[in-house]
Amino acid sequence: MAATEDLEDLPGVGPATAEKLKENGFDSYQGIAVASPGELSNTADIGESSAADIINAARDAADIGGFETGATVLERREQIGKLSWGVDEVDELLGGGVETQSITEVYGEFGAGKSQVTHQLAVNVQLPAEHGGLEGSAIFIDSEDTFRPERIEQMLEGQDDEVLADMMELHGIVEDGEADPTDQTLLDDLLESVLDKIHVAKAFNSNHQILLAEKAQEIASETQDEEFPVRLLAVDSLTAHFRAEYVGRGELAERQQKLNKHLHDLMRVGDLNNTAVVVTNQVASNPDSFFGDPTQPIGGNILGHTSTFRIYLRKSKGNKRIVKLVDAPNLPDGEGVMRVEEGGLMNE
Repeated sequence: MAATEDLEDLPGVGPATAEKLKENGFDSYQGIAVASPGELSNTADIGESSAADIINAARDAADIGGFETGATVLERREQIGKLSWGVDEVDELLGGGVETQSITEVYGEFGAGKSQVTHQLAVNVQLPAEHGGLEGSAIFIDSEDTFRPERIEQMLEGQDDEVLADMMELHGIVEDGEADPTDQTLLDDLLESVLDKIHVAKAFNSNHQILLAEKAQEIASETQDEEFPVRLLAVDSLTAHFRAEYVGRGELAERQQKLNKHLHDLMRVGDLNNTAVVVTNQVASNPDSFFGDPTQPIGGNILGHTSTFRIYLRKSKGNKRIVKLVDAPNLPDGEGVMRVEEGGLMNE
């Protein structure tokens, strides 16, 4: 990552401009190179022409913007991590789990288990790699007041003893060199460590939510050289505020424009930091649908095209949930079944 004094090497960037850029998450050549002139202009209080010059210089310095071979793309994709749901059928459906450097959309009606998924992934991302984790921390943008630390505790207690012991060692919680999952004191310390590694912010409206996504980039960038880098960004839910604030066809274009910018901010966090981005989405009923399931995710084509993976959750009998992979670039559509228990998401 480029330090602030390195940014001053770019044309037109003095100490004050460099500080403004850094405060807004543009603390590397790569981050500046993928910004738009308008975005940089608003951030640093400079003209769009000057912003364009800075961006072009950053692109040259970061060697961004050229074409690359398919072999190079394959090599970069080998760095992609897979975050396990902890449910065998679902992980198989997703080709191993939720991908980093991608946006995964989980949609479904109220009570389908969308928030359960985001909570479970916030725990699982902190697991050792051999148990399907990414040995990282999480950012949780909460727009519907869904985050509950008590639920994190239940899901942690739902892990088996072998996983808990390995997790304790990863988090450095041992006594006399031993990780004992039956020791309540060590379990309490582990819970505190896990909660400390989930950065939670409540979004009060859509503008605030957009600002939080920009802040998430800053946090993710700062942690990349730390022991638990940010490897999960969860937004629950992505669309609630946009749906409530922009009502009617007259405001649809503005809503979609803002939603599009928000999604690209989230995508940038994933791309620049090798982070999995998981967003939940609400559904609406399509009255024109005479056959099949009438529920459709809201957000329109903008969300449909931006999400790399789309997953539809629906209720089944009791605590069972059907997990349907609706869209993925390299995987066939399919379904899996999971149970939502007190201890978290479980195999059927």
